[in-house]
Amino acid sequence: MDRAQKEKVVEELGQIFESSGVVVVAHYAGLTVAEMQDLRSQMREAGGSVRVAKNRLAKIALEGKPAASIADYLTGMTVLAYSEDPVAAAKVMDKYAKDNEKLVILGGAMGEDALDPAGVKAVAAMPSREELIASIAGCIGAPASNIAGAIGAPASNIASILETIEEKAA
Repeated sequence: MDRAQKEKVVEELGQIFESSGVVVVAHYAGLTVAEMQDLRSQMREAGGSVRVAKNRLAKIALEGKPAASIADYLTGMTVLAYSEDPVAAAKVMDKYAKDNEKLVILGGAMGEDALDPAGVKAVAAMPSREELIASIAGCIGAPASNIAGAIGAPASNIASILETIEEKAA
């Protein structure tokens, strides 16, 4: 890799560290190519990406970025997982690490906040953006549904009372 290629990689990594909602760092020693491809496909489905880069270049790219706290985790065979959704990459990495003991989560960063392995698990347990939007929409729609039910209830009650009186009269 010549100097121009290294500068390009550092620039790409810098953009990743700046624009990602979450970055997770893990050791992947012992993972087969098929397992790594499986991890990449799961991450892609969730809206994230997986990147293997030289630690030295990643450390250079981290300088002055919000996620600079993860520089200490960049030793050995590391893989970076990232996503714009602050939860997606952590969810996929946590799930994959449970299924495959060769993937060991070292930590990560969410904006300027450093995450240890327990922090990554906590982020993974949070609801995703889509789940939050769905629950908010449900909360917004519930009062309208209740109002409609309350408005319709008296008419329904009157109709049933009239029906009962009519049956007694007949």
